[in-house]
Amino acid sequence: MSNLSDLIALCQGYPVYIQTHNFPDPDAIASAFGLQKLLEKYGVKAKLCYDGRIDKLSASKMLDTFHLEMVPYKNLEAHMAETDRIICVDTQKLGGNVTDFIGDEVACIDHHPTFVPVEYKYQDIRITGACASLIAEYYSLAGIEPEKDVATALLYGLKMDTLNLTRGVTELDVRMLGYLFRYCDQDTLADLERNNMEFTDLKAYGAAIENIELYDKIGISCVAFTCPDALVAILADFILALIEVEVAIVASFREDGIKLSVRSEDPDIHAGELTHKALEGIGSGGGHAGMGGGFISKDRVSELGNYPEERLRDLFLGALSAGEH
Repeated sequence: MSNLSDLIALCQGYPVYIQTHNFPDPDAIASAFGLQKLLEKYGVKAKLCYDGRIDKLSASKMLDTFHLEMVPYKNLEAHMAETDRIICVDTQKLGGNVTDFIGDEVACIDHHPTFVPVEYKYQDIRITGACASLIAEYYSLAGIEPEKDVATALLYGLKMDTLNLTRGVTELDVRMLGYLFRYCDQDTLADLERNNMEFTDLKAYGAAIENIELYDKIGISCVAFTCPDALVAILADFILALIEVEVAIVASFREDGIKLSVRSEDPDIHAGELTHKALEGIGSGGGHAGMGGGFISKDRVSELGNYPEERLRDLFLGALSAGEH
């Protein structure tokens, strides 16, 4: 990892913004919050920001629970300058799910594989189950005890992104879970983990079940209406739980385009690479070995033709077939 003092030096004397991906989930929110509070210890104040929507109940519950302010880009754009410092957290510039803000992206702290390389003045990109683990390690190495809210948020983000330590877990995730546990509020953590599904989510589950198609070990389902990013990911996890499925692909057809989530239990199929390859030239995609995400903007959807569901299927099956040779 890079030296935290280098990041602090880059930020001192400048307006600082901590930017997550466009649809921040609990891991992104926790990581941004944890970094914000850590920088405050060194006299650096930073605003949390994003573009897109807070569209998952678990994410909005976090903001309410910890009284966090995440500012939409539309409320910042007129006040930002090219020299302002931007720290990308749980995302990477040009990653496909992050808007290019006015300002200088001087730093990146992320746990996803890099598909579009970018030069940063400070970079800490390591493959872990959760970005929250990276931020927790900063506290541990600096000898700074995280505030109770910070520890609770980071632990929740860690558990959510690793599906309770069952997905993409590394040794660092396990160590940081133990580290954060001693400082967190167990009652608040339990409250965050309860009741994270809304009644309207059931419609999406029904559509995903009704439309699933199996191709050998590949399960593909297209939902013909808008689902939040996080719900698309949950549906992919749900389909992956089928004993017949080792790779799950879920697409939600929304007003802004098509959102995809991909999951893989096959060690020979990298979900992020599969998504990147399948959508290359028409959309963007990437992610980890076990989970990937992609997006096709509404202005490109017409390129899928009159039968977009079938075309999406062919793109992914074609990418899978090409990967076997």
